[in-house]
Amino acid sequence: MTHKWWQSAVVYQIYPMSFQDSNQDGIGDLPGITSRLDYLQKLGVDVIWLNPIYRSPDQDNGYDIADYRAINPKYGTMTDFDALLAATHAHGMKLLMDLVVNHTSAQHKWFQESQKSKDNPYADYYIWRDPVDGHEPNNWRSAFSGPAWTYVPARGQYYLHLFAPGQPDLNWENPKVREEVFNIERFWLDKGVDGFRMDVINLIAKPAGLPDVPGTPTAGTTLNFVADGKRLNEFLRQMNAEVLSHYDVMTVGEMPGSTPEDAIKYTGLNSHELNMVFQFQHVNLSPNPDVRIGKWYDQPVKLTDLKVALNRWQKALDGKGWNSLYWNNHDQPRAVSRFSNDDPEYRVRAAKMLATTLHMMQGTPYIYEGEEIGMTNAHFTRLDQYEDLESINIYHEMVDHRKLVDGPTMLKYMANISRDNARTPMQWTDGENAGFTKGNPWYALNANYPAINVKQALADRTSVFYHYQKLIQLRHETDLIKYGTFEELDPADNQVYAYRRHYQGQTLLVISNFTDQTVTRDYQQREAGQLLISNYRDDRGTQLRPYESKCYLFN
Repeated sequence: MTHKWWQSAVVYQIYPMSFQDSNQDGIGDLPGITSRLDYLQKLGVDVIWLNPIYRSPDQDNGYDIADYRAINPKYGTMTDFDALLAATHAHGMKLLMDLVVNHTSAQHKWFQESQKSKDNPYADYYIWRDPVDGHEPNNWRSAFSGPAWTYVPARGQYYLHLFAPGQPDLNWENPKVREEVFNIERFWLDKGVDGFRMDVINLIAKPAGLPDVPGTPTAGTTLNFVADGKRLNEFLRQMNAEVLSHYDVMTVGEMPGSTPEDAIKYTGLNSHELNMVFQFQHVNLSPNPDVRIGKWYDQPVKLTDLKVALNRWQKALDGKGWNSLYWNNHDQPRAVSRFSNDDPEYRVRAAKMLATTLHMMQGTPYIYEGEEIGMTNAHFTRLDQYEDLESINIYHEMVDHRKLVDGPTMLKYMANISRDNARTPMQWTDGENAGFTKGNPWYALNANYPAINVKQALADRTSVFYHYQKLIQLRHETDLIKYGTFEELDPADNQVYAYRRHYQGQTLLVISNFTDQTVTRDYQQREAGQLLISNYRDDRGTQLRPYESKCYLFN
């Protein structure tokens, strides 16, 4: 089998608003990213993925695009982007753009025209439906609370928005819409970008007739019902045939609700659609037992459940598709807080343990900004500390309107799971505003930045940063880590995550203690096995200290 460059790559995700401010207006920007490329090169990553930087009113932090061919002025200019792209390539790295084409901003010129009448050239660029008995066309719920429909008197119709009302869904059934999207892709690929992360791409093919969601609709059940429509393969194949196949690019599709079987259809090694998907099974674990509240909860993820989720994808895609490997991103809380222990006593070892567990699997690893230094959740305690539309809306819905939980309880849930945990500014130094800006930061810094920052990490050879650097180096050098098959071990063990990888006569053994206890596990790890990496200085064989993780190579 011919291996592709992206199968050896490690991706670093940047949330531009929070990464580095260069002009001291308190907002991260493109020149700020350019100024930090040496740091990313030192880490060893191959690809930078930028969250949306297009012109946008920012109702959903850039995921509501008003102009796909213009840079949001707060991030800089197209000249700044061109300089970043050239500098990224000069540093030996590639650049991945975030493509949001399930929906646009309501301020996009297409929607501004579409809402005027039923007979203008853009009338069918979006999904419009007549009222039913004076109400919404169906019972679908928005991912950001409330109905997924908004009425426009000028048309006498409702338009669909699976997310905020300012994010109307495009009508992919219209060939003109598909051609518009393909032209946008060509614009950026001709500039030299190296691929796309495609936001909620499995929602573009809506169910025929737009029927009601069975049972009691929620935000989650609506997205799962809409996902993976019958024409999705057709739309993705057309995109690949007309655009993607003409460039040497990497593509990853964000696909909420997709199963491994779905992913193989869209990203099979012999298919002609996308390279890999972002699946949600592991990050959707430990939801609230009250389904009406959805993901909002404060209980830890059970290790046995985590194993079921990750092992399922490793086994199902082996030899058939390709995994994306991630713990967190701009839509998820910080990994060390969510999946392990961010207490100062354990944070460093716990962060290294999580990194080892994931990076030794088959797939392309994604590192979210700050993960490589062990950044934690912000632990906010008040509603006015939140900025994210989803978080603020859900508080008011659950506490004020539906009265399903009380305020303090909801704030505990938000402190655990809110997207804002990932969006606090990058912690570069222990100085003013963590070195992010000399201005007034657009969002509050995590209070622990004096202790957790890049300056400290680079000065300490035992830091989380150098552990990530070593993991990336091992992946680059070791075909077994990149391509080996996956063998799960003891899936019912609720303390230790262990697995083996096999490739061309070699075996890799990975053992991770997910607890703060010392436990014993015997996998014959010291019988002719070479210790590749560990988060402790010495190896005590079958004894696993708190959050200990280690990998052995057997030839």
